[in-house]
Amino acid sequence: MPEIQNFTLNFGPQHPAAHGVLRLILEMDGEVILRADPHIGLLHRATEKLVETKPYNHSIGYMDRLDYVSMMCNEHGYVLAIEKLLGISPPIRAQYIRVMFDEITRILNHLMWLGAHGLDVGAMSMFLYCFREREDLMDCYEAVSGTRMHATYYRPGGVYRDLPDEMPKYLKSNYRSDKDLKKLNYNREGSLLDFIESFTEKFPSCIDEYETLLTDNRIWKQRTVNIGIVTPERAKNLGFTGPMLRGSGIAWDLRKSQPYEVYDRIDFDIPIGTNGDCYDRYLVRVEELRQSNKIIKQCIAWLKDNPGPVISDNRKVAPPQRGEMKDDMESLIHHFKVFTEGYSVPEGETYAAIEHPKGEFGVYIISDGANKPYRVKIRAPGFSHLAAMNEMVQGHMLSDVVAVIGTQDIVFGEIDR
Repeated sequence: MPEIQNFTLNFGPQHPAAHGVLRLILEMDGEVILRADPHIGLLHRATEKLVETKPYNHSIGYMDRLDYVSMMCNEHGYVLAIEKLLGISPPIRAQYIRVMFDEITRILNHLMWLGAHGLDVGAMSMFLYCFREREDLMDCYEAVSGTRMHATYYRPGGVYRDLPDEMPKYLKSNYRSDKDLKKLNYNREGSLLDFIESFTEKFPSCIDEYETLLTDNRIWKQRTVNIGIVTPERAKNLGFTGPMLRGSGIAWDLRKSQPYEVYDRIDFDIPIGTNGDCYDRYLVRVEELRQSNKIIKQCIAWLKDNPGPVISDNRKVAPPQRGEMKDDMESLIHHFKVFTEGYSVPEGETYAAIEHPKGEFGVYIISDGANKPYRVKIRAPGFSHLAAMNEMVQGHMLSDVVAVIGTQDIVFGEIDR
C-alpha cells in the first residue's frame, strides 16, 4: 500500500456547496481533515461604510441585500435601531404586520436552507419541493412591496403601506387552459390575508412531506448524525445564536428572552436539540417551520379583526399619504424633505437585535445629531458560525465539510458586509 500523504486542498472560492464566495484551505491527511482555514472578504460590499454616507431612510434597501434570503428581518433590525434613537414606536397594527412578515421570512429562509442543504448532501427532490412553497410566499412579498426579494417594506414608524385587499392573479394565456387557470387562482380570490391563511392551512402537510423524505432516511442520517457536534458550553463560548445554539440544547430565543414588537402576546414554543450535531440542527429548523406557521395564524386572526393605521403620523419621520400630498402644499413639502434629506436623529448610540432566521441579527448605530449615522456596525449571525468551521470539521471527512457548511446556513452577503 502506498503511504497516504498530507496535502493542502483549496475548497472554493466558487464551490457549488459553499453558498457564496467562501475559500476554505483544508489541510488533509488522506481524506481526513486536520485543519480548515476559512478565507472571507471575496465579496466585500462595504455596506456599513455606504450606510454612513446616506440619510437613514435611504439605507433600508441595503439591509435587504445583506442576507438576501431573509430580507425583511434585516430591515427590521435596522429600523428598530432608528426607532430607538428617535424615541418613536409604530402603531400596533404595524407591529403585527412586522411579526407576520418576520415569520414568513423565517419560513422562506428555512425552505431555502432545507432545499440547498438537501441538494448538497444528495437529496435532489428536496430543492424542488421547497421552492414550490417559497413561490407562494414570494408572491406575498410582491403583493405588499412590489418586489419579490428586496422589499424595503419596513419603515421607521411602521410599514410602507397596509396589506392589499386583493391578491394578484395569474392571467389567461395561450399556454394555460381555463381549468389550469382556475386551479392556480383558487386561493387568490380574496385579500392577501386570505391567501396567507390558505397557505398556513396547507403548509403543515408540506412539512410532513419534507420529513417523510428526510427525517428517517438512512442516507440522510448517515450524513448528518454525529457530524459537526458542538457542546452547549462550546456553542456559548463561540458566540452561536439561533438554530445553531438551540441545536446544542440551549433554549435561547430573543423573541422570548427580550421580546420586541408583539412577540410577548403570541403563543409559540422554542425547539431545542440534544446532541448538537447536524441532524439536531435540521430537526430544530423543521420544527421552527411549524412554529412560524402557528405565529402567522395568530397574526392573521388579529389583523382581520383590528383595522387601523400602519405608520406613524409624525410627518418629520413618515411621509404623508399620496392623496394628501396631491392636494396639500404642506404635505408635499413634508414628502419632499423626508425623501431628499431625511430626518436628523438625536445624538446617542443604540443597539437593536432581532431573532433573525440564522440567529441574533443586531445593528449598532452611533448618531452625532446629523441626518446620517456617524457609525454603523452590523452583528451578522453567520460570521460567528463560520469562525467555528475549523473545530466543527476536524477529524471528519472531506464530504462532511459540505454537510457542515449546509448546517451553518451561511449567506455571504452578511459575512462580507
